[in-house]
Amino acid sequence: MKFIIGKDRKQAALFPVSLEESIETENEVRAIELFVNSLDLEKMGFKVRFPEGGRPAYHPAVLLKLFIYGYLNRIRSSRILEKECRRNIEMMWLIEQLSPDHNTIANFRKDNPDAIKRVFRATVQLARNFNLIGGKIIAGDGTKLRAQNRQKKQFQQLKN
Repeated sequence: MKFIIGKDRKQAALFPVSLEESIETENEVRAIELFVNSLDLEKMGFKVRFPEGGRPAYHPAVLLKLFIYGYLNRIRSSRILEKECRRNIEMMWLIEQLSPDHNTIANFRKDNPDAIKRVFRATVQLARNFNLIGGKIIAGDGTKLRAQNRQKKQFQQLKN
């Protein structure tokens, strides 16, 4: 019986595939890249000027891209985001093969709550501009309903 055989891991490639070639043109990470690069991060409230000396900081745009990618893919944990930076090819492309540790990611989230809210408001505004959402107010009265589906409580119409 024939099987598909993988490539030898030690085999050198004649034409290595770049990260740019690995990510399709329609991929969501390209939209995240364009969106974050279009924002004025300093105006949004992110700290973009750091004093000289010590280890250089990650640019807020890099951490914001990481944060938005995590939300789009239901990854909220800083530790899991840290792992994804090293193994997820989309993430590698998005943050240019940087790998911030979980403390850096968590501190970014903790230190910039108001700026992150402004970014999400900007996403809503962008969606409104492209008519992706209606932006109409829907009111609720706060009524709490309790659902039950027990056999005793079911009403089924009898068949004749």
